[in-house]
Amino acid sequence: MKTVLFVALGVFALAYLIAWGGRLFGKGADDQRATAPSPKELGIGFGTNFFDTLGIGSFAPTTALFRFFKLVPDERIPGTLNVGHTLPTIAQAFIYISIIEVEMTTLILLIVASVLGSWLGAGVVARLPRRKIQLGMGIALLVTAILFALRNLDELRGTPVIAGGVALGLENGLLVAGMVGNFALGALMTLGIGLYAPCLIMISLLGMSPVAAFPIMMGSCAFLMPPASIRFIRAGAYTTRPALGLALGGVPAVLIAAFIVKSLPLVWVRWLVIVVVLIAAVGLIRAAQRERARPAL
Repeated sequence: MKTVLFVALGVFALAYLIAWGGRLFGKGADDQRATAPSPKELGIGFGTNFFDTLGIGSFAPTTALFRFFKLVPDERIPGTLNVGHTLPTIAQAFIYISIIEVEMTTLILLIVASVLGSWLGAGVVARLPRRKIQLGMGIALLVTAILFALRNLDELRGTPVIAGGVALGLENGLLVAGMVGNFALGALMTLGIGLYAPCLIMISLLGMSPVAAFPIMMGSCAFLMPPASIRFIRAGAYTTRPALGLALGGVPAVLIAAFIVKSLPLVWVRWLVIVVVLIAAVGLIRAAQRERARPAL
């Protein structure tokens, strides 16, 4: 079953590469053609994916950095996140599904649910007006900051608020609940809210081992991001150079973090991310308010 899953993941990755490669090197509009990313864009890709592999998450800090350096228009941030982070996330999924045991039926069904949610979500987000995307991302970042803070407080206390269980799979009603939850998380991910932290909480609430959440959340992201990215690519709802920076800087970062560094004390890194993310969240919500107040032309 694991081999079949890896083959399917390879097919998803190939479809994504064909779709994006066609825009980068063929029929894309001028602003979708391949352009070498700057050292800053490569650095953002490396840094965010390095810490993502170690458990920080990449969407929230990337959003904050894009806004701080004014690299991507707000309405194109969700698409740029999904398109750019897809390859590094696929690399993570291959690694974590290989080394961490989880019941395969649970893994596959939760992945399928997240893919369906992301496919529907990307179609909606790609057509949303700028103000609604700003407001949605702002709220998503506030939620992410709260989840980061809870995780940090858990580590400082030594006793998690949601301890989780020991199960490696779900059955019956719990499996259905997990599928519904992952469907919603897949849809929300296309708006820029990372799946890792809420998925970890959901898996723990359902009685599974928190360790088992890693192949589930990374596998879910690796499968849902290619179809979501294809929708963003077709709609032109992303910015090419920063997305390339995430992809090209991110893959080596994943390999270094997974096979060389392996673990780091991340509590203080998360506190820094929380501050940066809160600043970005407030900025997005204020921008959405200004957009609302702006008179229609």
